[in-house]
Amino acid sequence: MKISVIGAGVSGQGLALLAHELGAEVFVSEKKNISDDVKKLFAENKIAYEEGHSQKVFDGVDEILISSGIPPQSEILHEAEKRGVKITGELDYAIPHVKTQNLICVTGSNGKSTVTSLIGHILNKAGLKTGAGGNLGTASSTFTRENFDAVVLELSSFQLARATQNLHSKVAIITNLAPDHIDWHGSYENYVEAKSRVLSLRDPEGWGIIQARDYDTLKPSGKIIVLSWERENKNQIFMGENEAELILDGVTQKLFAYDDTTLIGSHNLENVAMSLCAVKLLGVDISNVKFLLEGFKPLPHRCEDAGTLDGVQYIDDSKGTNVAATITAMKCIKGRKVIILGGQGKGEDYSPLAEAVKDECDYAVLIGEEAGKIQSALERANFMNFKRALNMEEAVNISQSLAKPGMVVLLSPACTSWDMYKSYKARGEHFCKIVREKIEKKY
Repeated sequence: MKISVIGAGVSGQGLALLAHELGAEVFVSEKKNISDDVKKLFAENKIAYEEGHSQKVFDGVDEILISSGIPPQSEILHEAEKRGVKITGELDYAIPHVKTQNLICVTGSNGKSTVTSLIGHILNKAGLKTGAGGNLGTASSTFTRENFDAVVLELSSFQLARATQNLHSKVAIITNLAPDHIDWHGSYENYVEAKSRVLSLRDPEGWGIIQARDYDTLKPSGKIIVLSWERENKNQIFMGENEAELILDGVTQKLFAYDDTTLIGSHNLENVAMSLCAVKLLGVDISNVKFLLEGFKPLPHRCEDAGTLDGVQYIDDSKGTNVAATITAMKCIKGRKVIILGGQGKGEDYSPLAEAVKDECDYAVLIGEEAGKIQSALERANFMNFKRALNMEEAVNISQSLAKPGMVVLLSPACTSWDMYKSYKARGEHFCKIVREKIEKKY
């Protein structure tokens, strides 16, 4: 059998190796350049490849596998459809070969990486051999080579949009829903439909965990637990004043006390609650919750403490690359703020962002390509306490001059980084470097 794989990123590499291990003749087509390390990997496994798509993709091919980031409007996909070639998404190809009886699938607009990582951490601390990855960075197909007690996969809307086969998950989680990747999906409705597949394709007896506010949008069926800060007349995770409880079939049990975790923000309390609930649904004892949470560090650039200078805390939320994520960060972090906003946009409406800035922040510092559009939104909201900065150094300097003791300087740009940095990670690292150099110089 001959298989072509479109894309040579992490998921494409994983698909190519899995197809090779299953006995197929594999050809990889990558639109951009392929790194030397990946070329070496392909050569070692006798996998042919090309840089720049060509007709070689279709030479004698029986099936085309699509890695996660290939957009539906890709010319090579249209060509494959015209030719009637079988096209298979990453999940449909990889999931049947994942070696575990306990699969947990996690998606959502924000928080899915934290929840995936935290569930993996808890299960490993509980003594289960656990694999955690997916869109998080380790391809789903990686977990096909050895047996696991449990596997936790972060799934993107891109991956789920092409999923048609049963995911066999015991627990499926949608952390939250907010507009994102509309340019890829074509509409918010299509985006939601893709996300909701994590529920519709779970094991028939599997549990779903969602936000109560997303219930009407998702219209889920089967066994569902909703997370809410108000008591609901259904199975729920209740976020109380000081602790979270799981109410299941009328029985209430404590999940954790909020001071059991060091993660910043009420949104992270929700992440911890969903994670512990998922683990409990697998039958794992979570009574020693402090031990299970111990040692877990927040993922970099997701409301990460960058340090305190002159009584002002600096927080790196560079992963806040859409409006919903930044609004969540502002509302979930206590205290008045100076917020650094801007970068490359996704075509979003900044009006809700401006209203949240007006409520939560004393000042905004604007950078990047979207600075003008964000400024216009702030002006329409009658928020005039903003300043423009040419780069991150100037943004931090301006923020430092504006912030008073007890306040927070929050980098949560609501935009991608690609106008100024190669990734949100590089942007966050630069912010942290500037802050820590200031702290070192001061002390």
